Amino acid sequence: MLISDFGGSETALMTVLETQPEVLNHNIETVSRLYPEVRPQADYRRSLELLARADSYRPKLVTKSGMMLGLGETRDEVLEAMDGLRAAGCDLLTLGQYLCPSEKHHPVARYVPPEEFDELKTEALKKGFTDVASGPYVRSSYKAEDLFKRALAAWS
Repeated sequence: MLISDFGGSETALMTVLETQPEVLNHNIETVSRLYPEVRPQADYRRSLELLARADSYRPKLVTKSGMMLGLGETRDEVLEAMDGLRAAGCDLLTLGQYLCPSEKHHPVARYVPPEEFDELKTEALKKGFTDVASGPYVRSSYKAEDLFKRALAAWS
């Protein structure tokens, strides 16, 4: 189930958790520094807190997040975001290339080479993510079933 941050509402999160989703997905989308510019309606810390609360309330729940790369983030910022996600108990991660949907949206700062996506996947796995989908064409739901199955197998 893909969810928003619910504006920090614990009640809304509990309502979702009561439905017993198999996977709870909340995408942080980008690094902390870029939130005001890229996601002004959202809050980076609130997103991490949501994932941490979900993990606290249902420790066996598979949690997932995703990030778009190419918005102007640095490698260190991406690694720091991964650390934040892992500290929040996030299990699965997707990393994909940001593509500007219109001229009104944030521009693409750079196109990330496939090799860099591969390197970031390796780093994410070292940090303890159960599985990672990382590449220029990866989107939030990219091979979601495969990621979920690998997460379950890793926990068995």
